[in-house]
Amino acid sequence: MISRRDFIKKATIAAAGVSFSAASIEILTPARVHALKNDKALRWVFLVDTYKCVGCGLCVKACKNENEIPYDANVTRTWVERYVITKDGKLHADSPKGARDGFTDPRIDLGMGRTEDIKTEDIKKAFFVPKLCNQCENPPCVQVCPVGATYQAPDGVVLVDRSWCIGCGYCIMACPYGVRFFHPKHHTAEKCNFCYHRINKDMKPACVQACPFDARKIGNIKDPDDPVAKIITTERVGILKSEYGTKPQVFYIGLDEEVR
Repeated sequence: MISRRDFIKKATIAAAGVSFSAASIEILTPARVHALKNDKALRWVFLVDTYKCVGCGLCVKACKNENEIPYDANVTRTWVERYVITKDGKLHADSPKGARDGFTDPRIDLGMGRTEDIKTEDIKKAFFVPKLCNQCENPPCVQVCPVGATYQAPDGVVLVDRSWCIGCGYCIMACPYGVRFFHPKHHTAEKCNFCYHRINKDMKPACVQACPFDARKIGNIKDPDDPVAKIITTERVGILKSEYGTKPQVFYIGLDEEVR
C-alpha cells in the first residue's frame, strides 16, 4: 500500500515531467519544416530574355495545365504582356487571358470587350514581357501572412501551404507585382512557385520546358558554374520595381524602361 507521502512525491515528479514535455513542444509551421529538411547551398533565380519572347502563350498554357489552374479562369501563375509604343510616345499594353492563346489580334485589348486599333505605320516599337512571381529576397507577402501559410524556403522560393491558408488576402494586397490571386476552386492564395515540385526533382519548370525560343531559364545563383548565374553576374540585366526594396530574383535581359 502506497503512503500519502510517496503518492504526493510521485505525483509531483510526474507533473514536473508533463510540464517539461509541454514546454519542449514546438509547433512546426511549413517554413520550419522546410528549414529542417533543406541545407543545400542553393538559391533559385529566374532569367527572362525579352528579346526572344514572341508572345506565343505556350508557357501560360503549360503552367495552367501543370499547376491545375482552371484553363478558362481569368487568372494564371504566369502571363505575358504586350507593349506597343507609338510614334507619338503613347504606351499601349495588354495581356488578354494572360496571353494564354497568344496575341492573334493586332488590336489592343482594353478589357470589357473594348479594343483599340493601332496602325502599323504608327508603331515605334513593340515587344513582349513574361511575368511571374519574383521570389523576392525580402518578400512582403511573407511578412504580412498572419498564420505562416506563406513562407520562404531556404532555397529562396516563396511557397503557399493551402492547408494553412485562411484566405485573408493580406498577401495578395501586399505583393507589389500583382502576381497573387485566389485559386478559383481552393479559395486560397495562389501564385507561381517556379514549379517547386519539378525543380526539386531536377526537372525544369513547365513554362521553361514549354518555351520553344529559350526565353525562360532557371538556375542557381550560388553556383558560379551555373549558366544562368554567369549571365546574371556578368551581363546587363534588369529587375522590376527595384524601388520597393524587395530584391526580386527574376532577372530580365532587354528590360525596357516602359515596362511597369
